[in-house]
Amino acid sequence: MARSKATLCTWLGCPGLLGCFLLGFLAGWFTKPTEKTPNSSDVYQNVRYKLVAEMKAESIKRFLRSFTKLPHLAGTEQNLLLAKQIQGQWKEFGLDSAELVHYDVLLSYPDEKQPNYVSVIDDQGNEIFNTSLFEPAPPGYENVTDILPPYNAFSAQGVPEADLVYVNYGRTEDFFKLEREMGINCTGKIVIARYGKIFRGNKVKNAILAGAQGIILYSDPADYCAPGVDPYPKGWNLPGGGAQRGNVLNLNGAGDPLTPGYPAKEYTFRYKVNEGVGIPKIPVHPIGYHDAEVLLRAMGGSAAPDSSWKGSLNVSYNIGPGFADNSSTRKVRMHVHTNNKITRIYNVIGILRGAVEPDRYIILGGHRDSWVFGGIDPTTGAAVLQEVVRSFGKMKMEGWRPKRTIIFASWDAEEFGLLGSTEWAEENARVLQERAVAYINTDSSIEGNYTLRVDCTPLLYKLVYNLTKEILSPDEGYENKSLYDSWLEKDPATENNSYPRINKLGSGSDFEAYFQRLGIASGRVRYTKNRKADKFSNYPVYHTVYETFELVEQFYDPAFKKQLTIAQLRGKLVYELADSQVIPFDCRDYGEALKGYSNRIYKLAKKHEEQLKTYKVSFDPLFSAVMNFSKAAAEFHRRLEQVDRKDPVAVRIMNDQLMFLERAFIDPLGLPGRKFYRHIIFAPSSHNKYAGESFPGIYDAMFDIENEADQRGAWEEVKRQISIAAFTVQAAAGTLKQVA
Repeated sequence: MARSKATLCTWLGCPGLLGCFLLGFLAGWFTKPTEKTPNSSDVYQNVRYKLVAEMKAESIKRFLRSFTKLPHLAGTEQNLLLAKQIQGQWKEFGLDSAELVHYDVLLSYPDEKQPNYVSVIDDQGNEIFNTSLFEPAPPGYENVTDILPPYNAFSAQGVPEADLVYVNYGRTEDFFKLEREMGINCTGKIVIARYGKIFRGNKVKNAILAGAQGIILYSDPADYCAPGVDPYPKGWNLPGGGAQRGNVLNLNGAGDPLTPGYPAKEYTFRYKVNEGVGIPKIPVHPIGYHDAEVLLRAMGGSAAPDSSWKGSLNVSYNIGPGFADNSSTRKVRMHVHTNNKITRIYNVIGILRGAVEPDRYIILGGHRDSWVFGGIDPTTGAAVLQEVVRSFGKMKMEGWRPKRTIIFASWDAEEFGLLGSTEWAEENARVLQERAVAYINTDSSIEGNYTLRVDCTPLLYKLVYNLTKEILSPDEGYENKSLYDSWLEKDPATENNSYPRINKLGSGSDFEAYFQRLGIASGRVRYTKNRKADKFSNYPVYHTVYETFELVEQFYDPAFKKQLTIAQLRGKLVYELADSQVIPFDCRDYGEALKGYSNRIYKLAKKHEEQLKTYKVSFDPLFSAVMNFSKAAAEFHRRLEQVDRKDPVAVRIMNDQLMFLERAFIDPLGLPGRKFYRHIIFAPSSHNKYAGESFPGIYDAMFDIENEADQRGAWEEVKRQISIAAFTVQAAAGTLKQVA
């Protein structure tokens, strides 16, 4: 009985075993590596999955801790050592190459022997109050050397003395209010402005235009302290002794102030240091709110015009000029001895060569230099970049390569005017114009921890929306929901709340030269604050000594989940752009965006209905061009759906049209007075470098036009700008048409 059972099992088992063998053989045959193209969808999906699965929160945390132990200001030995450390790691991770690329640019440092500070002086010139010379060190960092005190890079030197005038945020509208409505003249005065709302360089420019002798910048608790939160180290608010560093240039995209338009190499012609582009002619100095309170409490003169001019210090926020009552004979004296000097900086450039189209580049770049430790800015971005490179390197070591070449960049001297990234763009402009598909920025990955923030070209909208649907949200209460879901719920778009908000690209980070000057499709993603509820500007300890590893670990992202999410999204963006057979841009979204922008600028113009008639100003050519663009985009995508994916030349032709579309919006002559901002659809606002403006040429021509003396000439310029915009949009539409 036992034997017959065994025989039965054998006979029953044989066909099963034979079937398994045949199945295994066939599966093995059809999945043989030699028979498989690296483009097949299952390999594609596998690498896609593995790339993201390889990224680890713990790894980002290790990089952040390592990179923030010491100050690493641009031009210092420590920042060069960090560049070499990053270069070495990139080589270990498996990149094909990782090189240091140097430039000699103008940087700016405080004088070691003569500190910068602000004084109140009596009628004899005696200094009866002086602001702090440094920030009190955070716990654990008391013995760290090479921490430079708060200063505003590229400030003019000087020791001006004058009455003080409070100018709110120092915005264009604030100076209009003072001069036009209140009759307060800032000529010859020292002004004090609170940080926030706009780029500090614009505040300085506005003060210079108003005739001020100097400007003091301070952080008001209304803008740099969240209610109910303790100052650092007990909470994440700005302590009273903290002061925001930052450059005060008005470069308008020029790069190194002494070599505008050209790379700052050994052979390059340089302007004299006092002839540099965008360098202010007046002293500028930042102070904390404890010191600011002393100055503001003594102010006399006019009362604040309304509550929007009042911060949350225990002072009246009088405007001045000058001090009140017993202090009326006292003045303010600034001591600024900052030196500008030509200094060597180093970018790290890593390359992962493409297997199919090595002459098509996707760039992932972010800066490394920081004002002190750079706990958030930029190192939450640099740590994410490092983890993305590590993950791509691992895929390459396992035998994979992207279709297109990926260039990874650790930029230097971003804090001094986007210098490292701009110089590299200048040096490689001819190649990049021909070969760059996209630029993804990797500056700080968190500036808050509430929701996702995206700023990008309309070409990337669909890709961003699709990828965020594939990533799990790290937000509390959104377990098992996608990043798209939490983003949409927390920050829907104003014009269409069925999509999450995506912002226009302005400036303030390293994508500027690539997008605004060269016309390379660009984007940036990061975690941010609650735009509606959080009234503080940026994050409170921005650009201070209190931006430490512990700030991030204890308050902003203890589990490093938000940073991991941003690593995944940045990594996926790069992967899709580098490895999709068809570049994942959608021109139809550009058409929709252009409709919105043209309607918006027309609505602004309609406020001057009578002048539009008098001077025969018509927006019809622009509307017509936008309509033609939308039609061309729709037709292009119809053809794209039908293209023979097996014909590499046909695919390449369509890809080139996609790649060069952003380039089609570039005007080689640039915008009026801003020749390095050459994008006709987008530019940094003339009144706030951080913000993006659409149809900037038309917008600037109409700004404050009612106060122009020569009305006919002013409206002629509006007509000229409408003409340029209409031509550019029409020409861009032409690039999408079927090739001959």
